Amino acid sequence: MNSTTKKITTISMLCAFAYAATFIGRVPLVLFLKYDPKDIIIATSGLIFGPLASCSVAFIVSLVEMFTISENGILGFLMNVISSCSFACTAAFVYKKKRKISGAIVGLLCGWGCMVVVMLFWNYLITPIYMGYPREAVVELLIPVFLPFNLMKGGLNAALTMILYKSIVIALRRAHLIETNKLEPKTKLNIGK
Repeated sequence: MNSTTKKITTISMLCAFAYAATFIGRVPLVLFLKYDPKDIIIATSGLIFGPLASCSVAFIVSLVEMFTISENGILGFLMNVISSCSFACTAAFVYKKKRKISGAIVGLLCGWGCMVVVMLFWNYLITPIYMGYPREAVVELLIPVFLPFNLMKGGLNAALTMILYKSIVIALRRAHLIETNKLEPKTKLNIGK
């Protein structure tokens, strides 16, 4: 199998895992807001293949989610893509510049911070439309509801990505879906050693 086919196969598989994580792993976190762990897999795809891969996985998974399990239609799709990309693409971009454990940690922390800020802005813009709340009511929810939710969601995603990343990479290498020389072996996330 050539490297392009392997990459497409691996990204497709990561899309399927991210969707399964969304389908199975939805957990209410703050009031009506639910956490799902798909961003862990989306961020992992970005750390392996770069920001464009994480953007592609986020788009595909959110699109499938919109047609199957989403309760918010196109607006939910938009919010999912923005949230996932702000976290995963930021983390992948930073890590691409510094491919060491410190780069991964800084990238995931930057992704976390970026997602929190971006989602406060987009919740201000979009939430009144799909929830049917007046904008003033949404503004009152930004700090006590949306901020803690996004802080918890981003923190969980960053921590779990760091914990699970090495295991996922090892499994993909053993399946011969990614090559060892594509990733610097001793400078990646060596958590658990």
